[in-house]
Amino acid sequence: QVQFMESGGGLVQPGGSLRLSCLASRNIFSGYDMAWYRQAPGKEREMVADITNGGNTYYDDSVKGRFTISRDNAKNMLYLQMNNLKPEDTAVYFCNRGWSPAPSWGQGTQVTVSS
Repeated sequence: QVQFMESGGGLVQPGGSLRLSCLASRNIFSGYDMAWYRQAPGKEREMVADITNGGNTYYDDSVKGRFTISRDNAKNMLYLQMNNLKPEDTAVYFCNRGWSPAPSWGQGTQVTVSS
């Protein structure tokens, strides 16, 4: 049962940009905070950006000023515009509900920032 489908990752050079997309199931999207999480090898999954149903946003300090989260409630879509990417941003990126995620996760999309 697919609840989240992430896409848009890839290999980019430092300073480059990527735009990630997530299609979520309506029953777990509508009315809830939605967020982007990432997990690097050997590290725990961490939330990097959150957006409320009404559009208020939160960013982890590590991405603040570089990433922009947005959502399209009519399409059950979540987006993450990532600019000025750094090698430290290398991770698998996932979407889920914000703050208290649903127990099932998608496959994620790999972002690799390297020269």
